[in-house]
Amino acid sequence: MMWAAVAMCLGQQSGVNPQLPEYIYASRMEQLDGRTPIRLEYNPQVRAYIDAYLVRRRDHLANIIARSQLYFPLFEEYLSKYNLPLELKYLAVIESALDPRAKSKSGAMGLWQFLYHAGLMLDLKVTSYEDERCDPRKSTDAACRYLSYLYQTLGDWQLALAAYNGGVGTVQKAMERAGSTRKTFWELVPYMTDEMKSYVPAFIAVNYVMNYYQKHNIVPAKPEFSFDDVDTVYVGKSLTFDQISRASGVSEDVLTKLNPSYIKMFIPYDDTPMLLVLPRGNVARFIRNEPKLRPAVAPDMVGYFGIPTTEPVQTTHVVRAGEYLHKIAMRYNTTAEEIMRWNSLTTKNIQIGQRLTIYENRPRSPFWFVVQEKIDEDKAQKGA
Repeated sequence: MMWAAVAMCLGQQSGVNPQLPEYIYASRMEQLDGRTPIRLEYNPQVRAYIDAYLVRRRDHLANIIARSQLYFPLFEEYLSKYNLPLELKYLAVIESALDPRAKSKSGAMGLWQFLYHAGLMLDLKVTSYEDERCDPRKSTDAACRYLSYLYQTLGDWQLALAAYNGGVGTVQKAMERAGSTRKTFWELVPYMTDEMKSYVPAFIAVNYVMNYYQKHNIVPAKPEFSFDDVDTVYVGKSLTFDQISRASGVSEDVLTKLNPSYIKMFIPYDDTPMLLVLPRGNVARFIRNEPKLRPAVAPDMVGYFGIPTTEPVQTTHVVRAGEYLHKIAMRYNTTAEEIMRWNSLTTKNIQIGQRLTIYENRPRSPFWFVVQEKIDEDKAQKGA
């Protein structure tokens, strides 16, 4: 009772982070652990990351909480679709701080931070005008499929999280070095990279801070949009954000924030309707005006843009020390099962120096071409 009174007094002081005894953190973490199949332990490593958010990065956390109003309901829809723990939504906090255009030093992009080749492997298209790694819906679907694969492969959620950061092969090598395939994440820590060692404690800490930030006097920033504030519409022609802005009454800045996968403020068209996200109150106006809009010529070009596709190219891979089928499959944007089928393998055991036939899915280069009829048509319409 005395501690509750002290905490209440502290809560009246804006910006003050209450100094709580360890048992409070441990008790709250135990409650969170009971709600999810992902083990959530409280220990000094986890506490260090809790303090990083609640003490040193309070404003940063306030902004993340605001952005979660737009993205967490979307994440939960897809996680539910794939029967995955809903707490996996916190993974995107670690990866991108819920910034759909976040880019790492290694070139990973989006809410879920996929590298280029990993994105291709997960059917995320990347062209000069569109990067689906930055598409909240498509990238979340890809992340769910990848997390399902990691859990099915490793059978443990903490190890699956570590593999999301460092790869399946790295976790499997840590298991071999530890002399057992049944070690927990914490037992495998001495055999992991520094980044992997910190990844699971950071994930556990984010579970805590996103559930108990109010108890630490974190005031969320005001969200620009919540999930219920926006809606989607499909467009069947190439359009610039300028055209969409005039037709919908939505500023180009807002269009950019709500549609982060379109790189050059331009929606390309490739015979498939393209998704456009708008504030809910502007959808009807856009639908009324959209038929009046002429298809736009892509920026920085005359003519049409040929959408890159992929094509299988046969190659031979010579197995090197430390390589596994999964590692090789990720390199060539395929699966271990496909490599086994191509090479008539009955097991996943491979030897150094073994030659494997691989059909690599390589992206074709973007193809630019000029269509005189289109140029003539544009000139005629402008002169009319």
